[in-house]
Parts: sequence; C-alpha cells; structure tokens
Amino acid sequence: MNYKYLLVLLMAACCCSCSHKVYTESGIKREFRGAWIQCVNGQFQGLGTENMKKNLTYQLDELKKDGVNAIIFQVRAECDALYNSPYEPWSRFLTGTQGVAPYPYWDPLEWMVRECHRRGMEIHAWINPYRAKTKNTNALANTHFAIKHPERVFAYDGQYILNPGIPQNKDYICEIVRDIVKRYDIDGLHIDDYFYPYPAAGQIIPDDKEFAMYSNGIKNRNDWRRYNVNVFIKQLSETIKGTKPWVKFGVSPFGIYRNKKSDPSNGSNTNGLQNYDDLYADVLLWVKNGWIDYCAPQIYWEIGNKAADYKTLITWWNKHAANRPLFIGEDVERTVKYADLSNPRSNQMPAKFNLHKQMKHVKGTVLWYSRAVADNVGNYGTVLREHYWKYPALQPKMTFIDGKIPNKPRNVKPVRTTDGKYVLFWERPKAKKWNDVVDKFVVYRFAKGEKINLDNPSKIVAITYDTMYELPYRQGNTNYIYVVTALNRLSNESKGVKQKIKL
Repeated sequence: MNYKYLLVLLMAACCCSCSHKVYTESGIKREFRGAWIQCVNGQFQGLGTENMKKNLTYQLDELKKDGVNAIIFQVRAECDALYNSPYEPWSRFLTGTQGVAPYPYWDPLEWMVRECHRRGMEIHAWINPYRAKTKNTNALANTHFAIKHPERVFAYDGQYILNPGIPQNKDYICEIVRDIVKRYDIDGLHIDDYFYPYPAAGQIIPDDKEFAMYSNGIKNRNDWRRYNVNVFIKQLSETIKGTKPWVKFGVSPFGIYRNKKSDPSNGSNTNGLQNYDDLYADVLLWVKNGWIDYCAPQIYWEIGNKAADYKTLITWWNKHAANRPLFIGEDVERTVKYADLSNPRSNQMPAKFNLHKQMKHVKGTVLWYSRAVADNVGNYGTVLREHYWKYPALQPKMTFIDGKIPNKPRNVKPVRTTDGKYVLFWERPKAKKWNDVVDKFVVYRFAKGEKINLDNPSKIVAITYDTMYELPYRQGNTNYIYVVTALNRLSNESKGVKQKIKL
C-alpha cells in the first residue's frame, strides 16, 4: 500500500458473486467483510513468538466481534516469508533479521489458518509478487533471491524489484504461490498494488536490455510492460486454479485506473497516479477476462477530495469492474477523520456505507488496516458491531468458479454431554469431488411459529467449521427451531435440516 501518492493527492486537494443484493432490516446475507493485517509497518518486529500470537489473537477476537469474516494476512513482503518456505528466507518483519527463524519456532501462516477458521473467518494469504527489498531493509540473507540472482532484479528508489521483463521471474513467483496454495489450507491468494514500481522523480526503470530481448514484436515500451504484467496475472491465476480450484485470487489495485484526461471514454474524473499508465497494470482487462476472482481497489480518499473524490471513484469502479465481485478498500483512519459534507457533526462512515448500499456490483469491503479497527479508532469498530455488521454474513457467491449446492448435514440432533452441556451435533455429508466437500456450516435459530427464512442473517447464530454447536440451555420451557445448513469451499449453501429444541 503506497501512501506517498495518497499524501500528494490530499495536499493537492487541500492546498458479493450474487446477481443482486438481498437487503433486509436485519442486514445483508452475503457480503465480503475483510481486513488487511500487514507486516511491513513493523508491528510484529521484536515481539517474539508468544507476544505476536497475543497481538494477533487480540486483533482476530476484536475483528470477529466487529463482524469481519475474512482476513488478508501479509506473508511475503520482499521475497521473504512469514511462513516456513523452502524457497525464501524468514522475514525480518517477523524476527528482526532476515533469514533467522522465529524462536520459539512457529509458522505464522499455519497458525493464522487455524485461528481464522476457528472463528469462522476466511484467510487469504497476501504476497507482494515483484518487490524484493523495501527501502528500509539494509541487509539481505545469503539465501535471498537478490543475492542468488542479482541479474534478475533491478534497483529503484531504494528498493529491489524482480524485473517483470524477464520471463523466468513470473515462473519463479508462480512457483512460490503454488507452494503456498498446496501446503496451506488458505481460502484466497491476494496481491496488492505493487507491479512495476511507483514512479519516483529522477528514477528510470532499467529494462533496455530486456525490452530488446523479449519485446515479442511490441514496439511501444509501455505496452510491453503492461503485456508483461498481463501475462503474469494470467499465469498466476492458472497456477492457483491448477493447484486448488476453490482458492480465490484477489487483487487490490491503486484506486485510480485512469484519469479522464488520459482516457476520455473510460477514465474517471480524477487527477492522480494511474494503474494503467504509471504502474502498467491493466486491471480492467484482468476483470474482463476473468483472470481474477475479486477486485478490491484501494479507494482511500474522502468524499469531496478534489483530486480523487471517493464518490466519483466508487461509482466508476461499480460501472467498469462488474464482471467480478467488487470489494472496496476503505481507509479507516481517513474515514473517521473527515466530516460528512452534508452532516458536519458526523464523520464519513455513514455516507460511505450508504454509497456501498447504492452500488449494485459492490459485494463487500476490505478495511485498511486491521489494527485501526481492532483499536476502535474513531469508534469505527463499535459502529460496525452495533449497526452495519451486527449480524453475520456469508461470503458472496462465485458461481463462475462453482455454483453447485452441497448435500445437507447428516444426523442433526441435540445431545446431553457428560459435562452437563446441551450440544447440537451433526455429521458432514459424503463427497466425491472437491466441490462436494463441505467446508463449514451455518446454524440458524427461529422462535416457535416464526417463519423459517434463511435469507434473514439476524437468525444466524453461528458460522462454524465445527460439527457441533453448544446450545444456550435455560430451563427447557421455550421451544425453538434450529436449522443447520452446509457450505462448500465457495460458500454455496445446502438445504437446511430442521430440529425442534426446548431450551
């Protein structure tokens, strides 16, 4: 996430996939509610194993209370790893020194998969594909890619970048991703806005040699750079699907695709850095061709920003990126900092959520950043848990990957356990293919005589990977109907199994 350009734009200004949304008074049944947990800000450095687990546990617990149902966890920031990689060194953002394993030993990604699933959340592993060194990294491990293959990276503005013009580099990145997807039970693979480097004054991308060798007949260098990134995105998508077809591939691009002055037909009425022209990222092509499974543009500005107005941009993305589920990247701190233009006594959170509701193709939100939500900056987390995300939500459907409904849970029945608890148990249905496999379950509760409406999320009492739910037994005088459904890896929901229970 690049803030240099966000600051420039601010200074200039100041000198889900269903075909439709089901809104009820009780909320939305399907919505992606994500939060980014980053490592590059140094929040984990020096903590040690147990304190980092405590830090993450705190964040996950608070985010769960706030209604978050997906975590995007940064595991590869600079050709390094916050997981046990056979290819790349342990990250300095984990241990303080690149190449040094955590002590006591643990695997943060493995731990996060388990902890997120225990809370009913999805876990998306977030990598930065091309960046090999951040500006503030001063020492690289002997096993680091830039040390072993210096000819395949270039220096730019204090960073090292895997040269996108060298075909072998995309193969290498895809091998890294194949390893992650194969070995970890993740729900998604996520990349953000770092493709070719963000432009820096006086800096030139040194790719003359590669353009001469690998131009493939493309005369314009900018078109060639976009071609390199396009080929990579397509190959990365095929790598993920070829390994585990249910793992979602998401991209979080910079918030402006093109300005109108660059593209009068398709550009937005904005004035800032452009994905297409400055980062060589043709995001709309990826959406149009179905190479990605969701798009989460970083629309971090406020409503009314003169250079990059939030309302202008969410409307633009809603219109132009409808071929895949659209999730909006939200800056929590900026949202609570700025006043609502029509109601100065309020921050911009209500106005932004109202815009989400108006946009047909917006299927969710990703919050930047998780700690700001967990720490309840500007009361943001409280408002989520008490209003906008008060009730649970299932993930948006992605029928372009799979639309098959799984079989129902089996043998649903309440049981008195030996320790005196009253527990609703069930069994997983049998499966022959990957899209038959049941991943988790939804438990609903209805009062006696109440209409059974599974589109009402206020009736959801649990979304769980377990095959049991502890019932809130009181005196056994009140009748309820519980309904249990099964979800496959793409959150397609089975028919429900009813059970009458007295509590």
